[in-house]
Amino acid sequence: MTAVIRLLRGLSYAFLPAELVLLVCLVAGVRIPPAALAVAELAGLALLLTGSAVFLRLWRRGGSARQALGELVPEPVLRLVGHELRLMASLVRWVGRRRVGVRPGDQVFPHARDQAALLYGFAFVCLVETVGMSYLLADWPVAHAIMLVVDVYTVLFVLGLHAASVTRPHLLTADGLRLRQAAHVDLLVPLDRIASVRYELVFSHEKKEGELNLAVGSQTSLTIELTEPVDAPRFLGAPRPVRIVRCHADDARTLYRALSQAVAAAADAGTAVAAAADAGTAVTAAADAGTGVAQPADTRTAVAQPADTRTAAAQPADTRTAAAQPAVTPVRTGPSPTPGPPV
Repeated sequence: MTAVIRLLRGLSYAFLPAELVLLVCLVAGVRIPPAALAVAELAGLALLLTGSAVFLRLWRRGGSARQALGELVPEPVLRLVGHELRLMASLVRWVGRRRVGVRPGDQVFPHARDQAALLYGFAFVCLVETVGMSYLLADWPVAHAIMLVVDVYTVLFVLGLHAASVTRPHLLTADGLRLRQAAHVDLLVPLDRIASVRYELVFSHEKKEGELNLAVGSQTSLTIELTEPVDAPRFLGAPRPVRIVRCHADDARTLYRALSQAVAAAADAGTAVAAAADAGTAVTAAADAGTGVAQPADTRTAVAQPADTRTAAAQPADTRTAAAQPAVTPVRTGPSPTPGPPV
């Protein structure tokens, strides 16, 4: 199965560039024989059907669909496709006013307000470009169709970035602080790993190792320092341990106060648990020590038992005493003999 998967990946890497070249030739007006187009379409269909069959076979082995797809498709490709799908799904959730991952009891902190004007401006510019390119390419139907699809998708992409930020706010839960940005960042910071939290407005961010800046509108308002690094994967899945996280929220001061209280409560709970564990250890040690002291008394009692044995051993003396008594000769009770004449 491994050899088949490698073969499918190699064919996919060869087919996609060839399909791109064919598309460019069509846009440029190059006449391509119908037979070549048919062969290309059949090759693509065969590759798709073979990949689907291998996927179903991997799935039926007992793994999840995600695991089966991960064995068949490289991780960077999966992350790219997943990101695009999440953006499109965010548009639907945005229209329906639904948020992602919010459970009862979670504290919600939106963070998309300060970027709304910028993204709306980008979307408007892309829309104007779509109209302009559609007018300019009216005499080239193939190019017109391709650019229309690309321009419309660009508008949806920009709006999807904002929709993902709206439907994925920051969350303060019992497990920790869940920080999110658009559809590509979802980081859970445990409360017991937070060393300090401070309200700090920062408008310029330099890329440094071990730091994560989740800027909104080129600004962050909260700086979180950690006792231990947490993994914040990069866009294509590469690991990235961070010890300092900067983020932004629409109401950053409220988030600062809530997070400070949660961190303090978690620290108090941890101290109480540690104290209870120490007390339990001390009680256990004292109980073990008490059991060890009480044991010699039992030993002495056990040692005292031979006295009873000696007492029991002394009983034969009474037997010997009884045996030492003289035997009593029985006396006849018949008539006495008549004394004889004196000699």
